[in-house]
Amino acid sequence: MMERRTFLKRTGLALAATVTSTASASVARWASTEKLPYLISLAEWSLHRSLFSGRINHLDFPRIAREEFGIEAVELVNQFFKNRAQDDAYLNELKKRAESSGVRILLIMIDGEGALGHPDAGQRRRAVKNHFKWVEAAKRLGCHSIRVNAQTHGEGSFEEQRDRAADGLRQLAEYAARHGLNVLVENHGGLSSHGQWLASVIQKVGLRNCGTLPDFGNFRIRDGEEYDRYRGVKELMPFAKAVSAKSYDFDEKGNELTIDYRRMMRIVVEAGYRGYVGIEYEGRRLSEPDGIRATKALLERVRAELQQSPA
Repeated sequence: MMERRTFLKRTGLALAATVTSTASASVARWASTEKLPYLISLAEWSLHRSLFSGRINHLDFPRIAREEFGIEAVELVNQFFKNRAQDDAYLNELKKRAESSGVRILLIMIDGEGALGHPDAGQRRRAVKNHFKWVEAAKRLGCHSIRVNAQTHGEGSFEEQRDRAADGLRQLAEYAARHGLNVLVENHGGLSSHGQWLASVIQKVGLRNCGTLPDFGNFRIRDGEEYDRYRGVKELMPFAKAVSAKSYDFDEKGNELTIDYRRMMRIVVEAGYRGYVGIEYEGRRLSEPDGIRATKALLERVRAELQQSPA
């Protein structure tokens, strides 16, 4: 088996030689037409406590995004309508409500449908098939992508886990391509939070509709091991077709206490990305609505700074 250090050295050289910053080209339809460095959307997970408690109805989320936060694009989470992927009436109602509020549904974040990098090929294939219904639901809702995970159960070398994840993702991306959709992988724990490893997985898949959704906060590989978030986002941005602006808490000046947003957003913009950056508030001190507003205000302030000083 290839040792971890050797694997990283070889893949690092390969990525440096072949990857270019073409992130915005494949999602031009969803990019800014106003010469802004990026647009702002809202990830449904920002309201997960309100949704799980029943204080908010999933069908009302697009309207809430527009009316309460002035946001016109959203990312859905399948956990909030997990039994509705094949319910045409429900999906039609959701789409109608979004359209009546002037809101775009950009993508669906998929969890709980099996490990796309499972060590057993049969289990891996079942996981791929489990995602098919969400591809079809995303198509019906007018999305450009679904977001998935690259679980491998941690078995095998870096290279073996890469190859299994790439196999599952390739199968799913080939199906999604027939529906005109992208399959995006988020850094979401385990090896997927190792930026160089996940970049090598996407490179191994080798399909234009298979990319990444870099998240500013999910870089915990295991207990006691954190990947550098700025390095990780930089490594994932060449493949990005969406971005997740994680936030937890803010100081009295409105700056995020964990993440340097100015540094992070410069990485995003310098990669050539001009699409939506989705607010994903996960803090506890502020309420969910206040956390969303604080994140939006920070993203708007940083965007204005980047417009004034783009270099």
